[in-house]
Amino acid sequence: MTTQYADTIPSPLGTIWAMVDGEGRLTQLHFSGSRTAPDSKPAVEAELAARGVQLRWEKKPLARVARVLDGYFARRIQEFDLEVAPHGTSFQQSVWQALMEIPYGQTRSYGELAVQLERPGASRAVGRANGANPVSLIIPCHRVIGADGALTGYGGGMDRKRALLALEQGQAILAP
Repeated sequence: MTTQYADTIPSPLGTIWAMVDGEGRLTQLHFSGSRTAPDSKPAVEAELAARGVQLRWEKKPLARVARVLDGYFARRIQEFDLEVAPHGTSFQQSVWQALMEIPYGQTRSYGELAVQLERPGASRAVGRANGANPVSLIIPCHRVIGADGALTGYGGGMDRKRALLALEQGQAILAP
């Protein structure tokens, strides 16, 4: 059985659930209340136990994650210097890597990401991989928009997506 560590971290856009593995690599990060966030501590513990993972609720293993998030929301940092270890297929991993290459304050469309991945007809598959991102914000899926420039879905909610993009554009953010 492996061990992961979890904690909740306050942010201007609501509570964030975060988990790291024994090496301190982020495996999950979600805004509370988002479609991808756990419903409760017992629910996430049961889900992980079924996969052979023991979950320990401790602040210390996630202290660096909390500091980095504080710096992001205070606009002191624009690049996340955190190691991630999300679980996913090889295609999902390639999409998530491409997401991490989108610069702070910029956006890309699903189609542009598909072309970047040399899979020009795979924009919907890119969208599905984007939606399966288990390390939201650090793997910046909020920076992906529709081909027409319109904001499209975000697991943390459209209000949060708008707020994150506004933050990165230097605008005031309003809590959802």
